[in-house]
Amino acid sequence: MAYATVDDVQARMSRTLTTDEREIVSKLLDDSAVIIDTFNANAPTENKTIVSCRMVIRALGSGDDIPIGATQGSKSGLGYSQSWTISAGTVGELYLGKLEKTLLKSGNTIGSYSPTQALVPEVLL
Repeated sequence: MAYATVDDVQARMSRTLTTDEREIVSKLLDDSAVIIDTFNANAPTENKTIVSCRMVIRALGSGDDIPIGATQGSKSGLGYSQSWTISAGTVGELYLGKLEKTLLKSGNTIGSYSPTQALVPEVLL
């Protein structure tokens, strides 16, 4: 079950998707839902929608010269040279970035569990 629609992705890309792209986006949205649920199925639905769209747009590419997720880049003139550094994952891959993990309320959480806690009667807790 996808958390976003193809139209949600298209609206965030601010360009019209081709028929082929719409089919690909539909499948990627289903895949992103599985990744999101694996990470935190209890996250708010509106956050899951945002994260789904961001993941799919990053995987699909923005259609610009600069790939989504690029942290560094360069262009040249007559030498026809380009180079880009992608921070995490690669273009075409579905992955969760730091912001997405934060939106899903699953990043940088510290907690503990004592295996002996179950041995203590609830009356004492």
